[in-house]
Amino acid sequence: MENFTVFNETLETWTDRSVEYKAISVLIVFLICALGIVGNVMVILVVLTTKHMRTPTNGYLVSLAVADLMVLVAAGLPSIADSLFGSWVFGHAGCLCITYFQYLGINASSCSITAFTIERYIAICHPIKAQFLCTLSRAKKIIIGVWVFTSLYCVMWFYLSDVQQVLYKDATIITCAYKVSRNLYLPIYFFDFGIFFVLPLTLATVLYGLIARILFLNPLPSDTKEEKNGHGNFSKAKRNKLKSSSRCSSTTAASRRQVTKMLAVVVILFAVLWMPYRTLVVVNSFLQDAYLDTWFLLFCRTCVYLNSAINPLIYNAMSQKFRAAFRRLCRCGRNAQANKAAYSVALTYSVAKETSTVESTGHFSTEIDDLTPTDELFPDKKLLYSEDCDFRKETFSQA
Repeated sequence: MENFTVFNETLETWTDRSVEYKAISVLIVFLICALGIVGNVMVILVVLTTKHMRTPTNGYLVSLAVADLMVLVAAGLPSIADSLFGSWVFGHAGCLCITYFQYLGINASSCSITAFTIERYIAICHPIKAQFLCTLSRAKKIIIGVWVFTSLYCVMWFYLSDVQQVLYKDATIITCAYKVSRNLYLPIYFFDFGIFFVLPLTLATVLYGLIARILFLNPLPSDTKEEKNGHGNFSKAKRNKLKSSSRCSSTTAASRRQVTKMLAVVVILFAVLWMPYRTLVVVNSFLQDAYLDTWFLLFCRTCVYLNSAINPLIYNAMSQKFRAAFRRLCRCGRNAQANKAAYSVALTYSVAKETSTVESTGHFSTEIDDLTPTDELFPDKKLLYSEDCDFRKETFSQA
């Protein structure tokens, strides 16, 4: 697994960092962390505050966003201080806690990716089982289990990390490093490397291959033979209902494909952006003199932070639901007063209308109550399907 404290240790072996390096490293890391923190907070907010976004898949994405947020705060921001001051400034307690939360965020993100990969496989390849396996309540239990497991597993880093002093001719540098020697740490690293990187990617490769076979190689059945040939005793109403059902199935299949593509991109980026650092550590494990070029280490670290920051951009680019929810969240502050005034006008009009027709009832329903987020944001883009299209049984497969 990733070793941010090794970054601190190895970078501190250079005392001649140029102003150019400090400026570039601080600027890059700050921009990535700022973008990632804002984006992951938005993901958490839109899922937790929007009812139709509370699905099992989105629950795992919230868990992933929390883990990525933890990596950016516990690893990205301290690295800025490291670049500026050239020494560890957070003390002994900071070394232990920051190292713990770094590894917790990394392991939890890997487990969250594995969880939603398995959920996608069950939902698409075994839709009958998914009716009772891929539920929101079960997803919550799995997420809690992931965080309990990773929290307990990462406790060992409280005993493996400590502050150390590196003596130079003209200065003494404080670093956050390991208590144990390199030979003792390597078995721990390779175990984590296999459990939290190789295993999730291997599993994702197999499962997404099976998912692709179902979604992209097995097209949905088209209209019935009777309808194609114009034969049979179908009434006009039944034919319309069959057409509506076919459109519903096509829409559901298209939605599933889009969600699967989005999650597959998340997994691919996870593999690509972590590969430089993991490859570096594996190679250095077998070299007597480790390769510790300062700029290459900055590149590896930037890729890791970018992995934790880029997922909200992927959701916005590939999911219409997330895009609409992000827009609504961004506009809610600016339009709060305007929306309040519009709501009051609509409510007054509707109440007056109901009062004039149903004088004896004490309950008033307003037309604004029937508005959905889609109606509000895309009033000119309503679906052209009939109301027979019912997606309630497919909510576990929506992002």
